[in-house]
Amino acid sequence: MIHDIMPGTEELLAKEMTTAYVGIDPTADSLHIGHMVSVMMLIHLQRCGHRPVALIGGATGMIGDPSGKSQERNLLDEATLRHNQECLKAQLAKFLDFESKKPNAALLVNNYDWMKEFSFLEFIRDIGKHITVNYMMAKDSVKKRISSDSGSGLSFTEFTYQLVQGTDFLHLYQHYSCKLQMGGSDQWGNITTGTELIRRKLGGEAFALTCPLITKADGGKFGKTETGNVWLDSRLTSPYKFYQFWLNTSDEDAEKYIKIFTLLDKKTIEEHIAEHKQAPHLRKLQQVLAREITIMVHSEADYNQAIAASQILFGSSTSDALKSIDEETFLAVFEGVPQFEVSAELIRNGLPFSALAAEHSAVFPSKGDLRRNVTAGGVSVNKEKISDPEMVIDSSFLLNGKFILLQKGKKNYFIVKAV
Repeated sequence: MIHDIMPGTEELLAKEMTTAYVGIDPTADSLHIGHMVSVMMLIHLQRCGHRPVALIGGATGMIGDPSGKSQERNLLDEATLRHNQECLKAQLAKFLDFESKKPNAALLVNNYDWMKEFSFLEFIRDIGKHITVNYMMAKDSVKKRISSDSGSGLSFTEFTYQLVQGTDFLHLYQHYSCKLQMGGSDQWGNITTGTELIRRKLGGEAFALTCPLITKADGGKFGKTETGNVWLDSRLTSPYKFYQFWLNTSDEDAEKYIKIFTLLDKKTIEEHIAEHKQAPHLRKLQQVLAREITIMVHSEADYNQAIAASQILFGSSTSDALKSIDEETFLAVFEGVPQFEVSAELIRNGLPFSALAAEHSAVFPSKGDLRRNVTAGGVSVNKEKISDPEMVIDSSFLLNGKFILLQKGKKNYFIVKAV
């Protein structure tokens, strides 16, 4: 997980309980799996007896970081920042211990709390004079934006970003004895500006450690799907979709991700990789990866429901499995499946299957076609084959009180929704 590490960092970690921080962008009220690399670094840090600090970038979120960006981001108001901060802390509490009385209990801070007190004159006097423009211009993130062909250039706001991030490190160093900043490899320039500021202003020694930016084997952006980010909040990405994301990773990516996104020990990981290579078609490595991270981010119950939901589409599951999943998971599994709305009253009173599927919906073009398919054994209601086209369908067939799943052949699904 290490990309760059400043000399002396390992010695520091071996010598004493070290306070280290990671900055988290508060532009949304949920973390996504791109954040999980830094979160995993904080988890490992705390498990090894050190003190993790999660810094919510309230002030920096109002500016915008040029690192890895081709244009400036939207800026946030304070009320939105505070809301996002509370949501992010609740998520981080699943992974880090904020509550214990141990000396290495995790800490959550927001840089807006100290940056808002700074006047512009104070900032350029107390911070700006310690770092030269030459030093700032040499940073890759600055050079790339200045030399880019987009013509957008680099605003003064973004140019000073590294000073603002350096001020965070200085503040945490002074108030919490924080000697290490961690982040993605694109943050190396900003982090080292902080270590330089601490050295020049206080004569202190601070350290930097970065992890590689996670990429996919095919060159695509990690954590992005056709519908956008894979979020940790189940409102934004259902546990089923979250599980499916990891399950669908390539062999090459799964081998990399299992080392980064799980807390399995090295020997166990090597055994799983070796077993997977014996029979890659079984996708055992992807299954282990998906299980470990789904349970860690969501829960074992969510993982079990994701398994049950996966088997509905890809296995020989039963109507009981179908009845066991909640509405959100049901809709996630059958996303894109044709839906027909039928009067709830009609279903409550009971009506023949032929009327439901050929008259009140267009699952079958005609009753004749429906009867032929039923006779051939190719029609199922809620995963159970039917043999009588005139069987009565009533409210006892409703899943989650509103859906009936019809299946024609092996792969053609239809949903009837009672409205």
